[in-house]
This record gives sequence, structure tokens and C-alpha cells, in this order.
Amino acid sequence: MLLDTLDRPLRDLRISVTDRCHFRCVYCMPKEVFGGDFQFLDRKELLTFEEITRLACVFVAQGVQKIRVTGGEPLVRRDLERLIAMLSPIPGVDLTLTTNGSLLAKKARALKEAGLQRVTVSLDSLDDAVFKAMNDVDFPVAKVLEGIEAAASVGLAPVKINMVVKRGMNEHSIVPMARRFKGTGHILRFIEYMDVGHTNGWRLDDVVPAAEIIATLDAALPLEPLDPNYRGEVANRWRYRDGSGEVGVIASVTQAFCRDCTRARLSAEGSLYTCLFGIKGFDLRAMVRGGASDAEIAQAVGRVWRVRSDRYSEIRSEATVGLPKVEMSHIGG
Repeated sequence: MLLDTLDRPLRDLRISVTDRCHFRCVYCMPKEVFGGDFQFLDRKELLTFEEITRLACVFVAQGVQKIRVTGGEPLVRRDLERLIAMLSPIPGVDLTLTTNGSLLAKKARALKEAGLQRVTVSLDSLDDAVFKAMNDVDFPVAKVLEGIEAAASVGLAPVKINMVVKRGMNEHSIVPMARRFKGTGHILRFIEYMDVGHTNGWRLDDVVPAAEIIATLDAALPLEPLDPNYRGEVANRWRYRDGSGEVGVIASVTQAFCRDCTRARLSAEGSLYTCLFGIKGFDLRAMVRGGASDAEIAQAVGRVWRVRSDRYSEIRSEATVGLPKVEMSHIGG
């Protein structure tokens, strides 16, 4: 039975290719927990590009239509362009990548030539001080902007820009970010600050609700709602009334969308997670390296997906914050 006959079809596969962030984002790597000597996965534990491609083909045969390459920071994975070239010929797949943008200007053309279709770039503010406070990075906003423009210039468009909004940190950057990308063809998406993992000190008071974000935007740059592009789209879409583009808001805290989630995640070492807030993944690497056939792997994926009961965002409360969860740096966004 194909997975797309289920109530929640599996349409979107996120593939993490590294657990190395090389920066500590607001979601995943606080300095006091992950110091410079933190031990990441040994290279032999990572799926090879050939193993990733094989698993991707299994997922696509079961209904997946979109593959996003992600991770702590995927562009630090050596020869990533080769993986893109291996994935891009898979028929009927929308192939995209999420990045912090620090290496994008250097790699955009090679990624496009390898077959990548679009990129999503994380950028939480145009102000260097705020940007660095949110992410503890050692590169300026200008480098991210350079990467965005390089991606657009080679045809990796439209570029999506993700801005996590955290109370007391960068909510004053909402309108400046919108003004910066309005009319450029890029799509800015605001994301409610989530309790991904268990090391980022999340509090419900830190969340700026989607309704507040839209009200702030609408007061400065009038908006009107748009219909979703497809079932399971995580962003609520809005367009500027003057026709100069659109924005999105991902409201996974205040408007949970668990029931329509069509997304699975494959970690860098080959574990399948059915939720961003998952605790334990299903080991597909053992099947691949143990000689399992594609049909046997597909059956295992189907069993995992059919019994999924995760709905963390629907049950989120102050009491759930301390529950063990996989870190975003491990499975990507």
C-alpha cells in the first residue's frame, strides 16, 4: 500500500547531512552546553551519499514529492554538490536546501549546476548586533545577504528567508525585515520561537504569536490573506495589498498543524523521525548496511508512518518543555 493513501500522506522528506552547526542558533546550540570541544558524529556513522540517495528513492517511490537537504549546516558537508547531483535526477521531486547563508555565495552556482532548485536561508535580523545575539555567529548579516543575492542570481529562486521571532530579542526587526525583502521576489517567513530540543531555555513568554506578527506588519505594510498552495503547507500565506510580494507565518506554537503534517526527517546517521519534536528515531542505516531490500525498507517506513501518534505542538504546555527531544542541529529544521 502506498503511503499516500493514509490520512496524513508522506509528501516531504527532510534529509540532514551533518550534525555540525558551525554556529549556535537560537534553537539548538547554546554555548554553555555545546562548547568548542563538543564531540560530533564520527564520519563513518554518517550516511554516505550513496546511502542517502538510495533511501531518497525509496521514499519517493512511496509518495514523497519534496526533498529538503538540511542539517546543522549542510554546506559544511564536504562535496555536497555531488549529493545534489545524485538526488536531482530523481523524477518528480522538488529539491531544495536550507542554510544559514554563510557559505552560500561561494557555493550557489555549483549547487544550481548540480540540480538544486531553491534555497531557504535563515536570517533573524538585519542588525548585526541582534543577529549575533540570536545566533552567536562570527559572520555579519552582509554575508547572508550576499548569499541570498548570489542564489537568486543563479536561479535558485524564489529564495525563502526564515526569521525566528523571539520576544525581547528581535520583534523590533519584523517590519525592517519586511521592508528589506518586499518587492524583491524573495519570500520572507516569520517563525514563532519553538521549544525545539531541550537546551535553548525556551519559555512560552518568549513567543511572539503569529497574530501579533501579522498585526505589526499590517499596520505598516497592509496585507491580505492567501490560500495555501497545498495541504500540509506549514506557513500561513499573506500578500501585500499593493501586489509587491508575499510573506508567510509559521505558527506551530499558537496554531498547531500536527494533523496535516506530511513531513518526515532523516537524520545524518540514518534515523527516521516523524516529528521535529521526536525523542527517538527508527534506524534505517542498520537496514541499509544490513542488506535489506528496497521493498523491506519501504515496508519499515510504512509501518513507522502508519502508527505515528506524535502531536507535540497540539499538547504543548509549560509541562512539556522539559521533555527529552532531539536537537534541531541533529535533524534539521
